Amino acid sequence: MTTLWVLFIFLNFDLLLKTGQCTKTSGQVLSITPNTQEQVEILKNVSTQFETGLWQPVSPHNIKELTQVHLYVPGNSSETVKNLLQRHNITYEVMLPNADEIIKMQMRNDSGDPRSGSTFYYRYHTLEDIYDWINRTANDYPDKVKAILVGSSYEKRPLYALKLSLNNRPNKKAMWIDCGIHAREWISPAFCLFFVHYLLSFYNVNTEITQILDNMDFYVLPVMNPDGYKYTWTNSRMWRKNRSPQNGTSCIGVDLNRNFDANWCTTGASPDPCNEIYCGPFPESEPESQAVANFLRSHKESIQIYLSIHSYSQMLIIPFSCTTDEAENHSELYEMVKTAADQIRRYYRNTYTYGAGAQIIYLAPGGSDDWAYNLGIKYSFTFELQDRGRYGFLLPPSHIQGACNEALLAVKTIAMKVMEKPQAATGSRQAGPAA
Repeated sequence: MTTLWVLFIFLNFDLLLKTGQCTKTSGQVLSITPNTQEQVEILKNVSTQFETGLWQPVSPHNIKELTQVHLYVPGNSSETVKNLLQRHNITYEVMLPNADEIIKMQMRNDSGDPRSGSTFYYRYHTLEDIYDWINRTANDYPDKVKAILVGSSYEKRPLYALKLSLNNRPNKKAMWIDCGIHAREWISPAFCLFFVHYLLSFYNVNTEITQILDNMDFYVLPVMNPDGYKYTWTNSRMWRKNRSPQNGTSCIGVDLNRNFDANWCTTGASPDPCNEIYCGPFPESEPESQAVANFLRSHKESIQIYLSIHSYSQMLIIPFSCTTDEAENHSELYEMVKTAADQIRRYYRNTYTYGAGAQIIYLAPGGSDDWAYNLGIKYSFTFELQDRGRYGFLLPPSHIQGACNEALLAVKTIAMKVMEKPQAATGSRQAGPAA
């Protein structure tokens, strides 16, 4: 470690001698492929001992030989990390050389007023802007939209879900969509805003949207992790977890998508509060996950489809992620996401991987989608939106429209498929393995 710091100081002093001034280096995202187990161990150490952010996989435990790793390296560690990789013959390429500039671009916003035009939905917005948008939307459509206080975060920020109901037909089923469970995945809340706006704008205009809304209500939670999302705007753009303090450590936060009672804290989650996939002290220990779980429990008879929006990697995921066992209706779910992926490829020429989470990614227990499935919501999905790593969590605003259109098409495809089913009963049984 001492040798590395000496090397770091020497490199920067040499740069100072050459230029006559201190030059600030932008953060970068590296794509790294370890070829041996020794290189895997070095890469694990790099990802934990330096001020880096592991993007893919999310935990050092999942770094494997011959598998691509995406690592965010801040400017003050860039040369040190790259020299260390070179010294151990670990090949890498700079995927994103100007991460800091991209972050500034993401935060640039000329309009906080949704009535200023459709461009509002092709920008990223602060938490305050999103709360304002929720209030405006509920006020502008009082007969169609209702803001429901589902609960509050650790730092006492409200968790508002919008209920969209376009008619009073009895015994209507519903779809739940939550966004922003992981703070740094900004495209996720952007989709929830876009989606609500699209439904309200195209009802009685688009045939499929009209048919869906005539037969189904929607609950949309734009930001499930408001404390973490706020923190990504004010302190650390790469923050993932919520912001609850943990006993006996200075490390902050729980991974809310490891905090549900679905094979909780088994392989694929961590009991270490300093880990990015920390499962929390017990299932539903966090007010955010508990609030969502309580709402779904109290509405399980009507909620027919559960969907959680994430990024990145372009995947349409079905249960299970908490076990390698297949869901009872695996074939049915698989056919739905296959059809949705085919539609995306046909209309937008973009490729989405699809299948059970444990099969196409890795084990990830404690997820909201598996928990919802076990509750009895048998049409349960997680979407990972754009992209595949070119920009990762720093997807530029110019890509928001494309990402949202693809996800919208997948939602429409799945909703129409579910509506075709002769039976819509949910909540009647415990599905899948015991959680």
